[in-house]
Parts: sequence; C-alpha cells; structure tokens
Amino acid sequence: MKIQHNKLVRDNIIKIIEKDGKKASFHIASDEEYKIKLYEKLNEEIAEFKDNPCEEELADILEVIYSISKINNFDLETVEKVRKSKLLKNGGFEKKIILENVTEI
Repeated sequence: MKIQHNKLVRDNIIKIIEKDGKKASFHIASDEEYKIKLYEKLNEEIAEFKDNPCEEELADILEVIYSISKINNFDLETVEKVRKSKLLKNGGFEKKIILENVTEI
C-alpha cells in the first residue's frame, strides 16, 4: 500500500522508514519549495500541538521555527532580544486580554 505524503520531514526519516523495511520515494527541495514546505510544516505542527498540547509537540514547533530563522538569516539571539524588548514595551499575554473593538473619539 502506497501512502502519499508530499511534506517536509526531518533529515533522518528516510533512514528510519527504510530500516523499518519500507521504501520511500523522495526528492530534495529547491530553496523556494523548502521555504513553502517549512511554512506548511509550521501549520501542521501547530495543529498537532492544538490537538495534543505537550512538550514534544512544542519542541517540533521550535524546530521548524529554528529552520525558518536559518533560511531568513535571522540570528536567534537577536530574535530573543526583540522578543524581550516587545515584552517590556507591549507586555506579554498573561493577563488574557481580548480586545473587542476600538472607537475613534
């Protein structure tokens, strides 16, 4: 039975599939396809986390974010500094505030 996936997988998955006695068909993505598939993978991992909020699923999201940072040449230390700066300026999400609307006065 052939199962179609057409999705980005971790680097060792092909070896794991073959070690399990199965055959995998795959290709190496172009830079453009890789970027598209990374964003698809981020959505996939977020959906999995929403279905099963646990550390393992959150770690998968972080792995995708690290890859997205790398392809965009973002320095994670800089990203963390920006995060902290925004936290100080705008706050976090701990107060659970839901903005309903804004009226011009």
